[in-house]
Amino acid sequence: MVGDSGKKLFVGPRFRRLRQQLGLSQTQMAEGLGISASYINLIERNQRPVTAQILLKLAENYDLDLRDLATADEDRFFAELNEIFSDPLFRQIDLPKQELRDLAELCPGVTHSLQRLYAAYIEARRGETLAAQMADRDEGHRFETNPIERVRDLIEANRNYFPEVEQAAEKLRDELNVPAQDLFVAICDRLRERHSIVTRIMPVEVMRETLRRFDRHRRQLLISELIDWPGRVFQIAFQTGLSEFGAVFDNVASRATGVDDTARQLYRITLANYFAAAVMMPYSAFHAAAETLNYDVHVLAQRFNAGFEQICHRLTTLQRPTARGVPFFMLRVDNAGNVSKRFSSGTFPFSKFGGTCPLWNVHSSFDTPDRLLKQVIELPDGSRYFSIAQMVRRPVAPHPKPQPRFAIGLGCEIRHASKLIYAAGMDLDKEEGTPIGVNCRLCEREHCSQRAEPPITRTLVLDETTRRATSFAFSNAREL
Repeated sequence: MVGDSGKKLFVGPRFRRLRQQLGLSQTQMAEGLGISASYINLIERNQRPVTAQILLKLAENYDLDLRDLATADEDRFFAELNEIFSDPLFRQIDLPKQELRDLAELCPGVTHSLQRLYAAYIEARRGETLAAQMADRDEGHRFETNPIERVRDLIEANRNYFPEVEQAAEKLRDELNVPAQDLFVAICDRLRERHSIVTRIMPVEVMRETLRRFDRHRRQLLISELIDWPGRVFQIAFQTGLSEFGAVFDNVASRATGVDDTARQLYRITLANYFAAAVMMPYSAFHAAAETLNYDVHVLAQRFNAGFEQICHRLTTLQRPTARGVPFFMLRVDNAGNVSKRFSSGTFPFSKFGGTCPLWNVHSSFDTPDRLLKQVIELPDGSRYFSIAQMVRRPVAPHPKPQPRFAIGLGCEIRHASKLIYAAGMDLDKEEGTPIGVNCRLCEREHCSQRAEPPITRTLVLDETTRRATSFAFSNAREL
């Protein structure tokens, strides 16, 4: 960004978001950068470019990585807008892609509002009626989107990185000062000594359908014997976070606007989960190990006494400006294709209103439960990603209940793949990518035998004289 002196850099909206994230007024930032407040105003309105000198002062004064001004958010916002405006609701609107890209870059708040409005529309279309919404409003409630999706939006808005929670976790881990294998006992002792909470591992016939329960009256943290060792450490770290650092979680959650009580409570639980993972895998030590080991998930799991899924999830949070890791994305699916987790610190366009592509080998991992699969995938727009996938079982279920099985997918843009041990020996530039789509309703690839439905942007073509390899044929002309 700085090296191309002949190119003017207009990043007004991104500059404004960066200033707001730092909690600075235009006057305060102007003083720090040695320029006038009016010049800051012109930059944020895209009426003046950001010079190389200003970029360097930003990095120096505020300890920032200049990639914070990159277009990762705009790419994600554009993907969301593209999905929304592919809906049949907008078929009669001829909306050029460039206008969507301009909107994503210049008005990210509008993009987010449109996404929430569309999510509310989808919920209403699935059974909510206007009458029911009005009834809720009369009772003092407000119609909101699915709280899980709302919290996912908040996580994405923070790029899955929460510095205040990281600091709290580092503080606890420094005070404990024990290796990973002794962490369970050390946290148990802390809960008992500081909070009079006794941790007990309970038999399944006592816990029944519960894996963890905190008995407030008896001051007991009960953990099922079905949970493995990394899971037990995670659960007691979670409880410690609530007991000692609840104010930190409340402070982060209080900055979230437009959320109801349910979403706010779920957000708080999510932050406590984030804290537990950060205690098990402290940022500095984990980032250094990940870089040294070329992101070998299994070795990291051994070193930090953690599970495969825990390691993959933690890898998506390495976004500290002074020590960034590979910007990974991660998802967890069951064998029916339901997505129960998705996190991204990069630009992968997860669909918010549909499933995933069956050609992505994350689904194939159920057929090879003891193998880690790797794959280069390519989206219809030509963007390429490298991903690994493996099936995990968690937690153990007593017979005859079915054993829970999930597939974990972890990936990054192809330009980062050379840092991964899994890509060693591969010519990533020449490696043929598997053509996938975001999901069937948005994918316009023809001749896909795995297609479950035609794309909503094309007209379905029916021909009773022909049976094709794919169940659906559609016109090449895009519907307007």
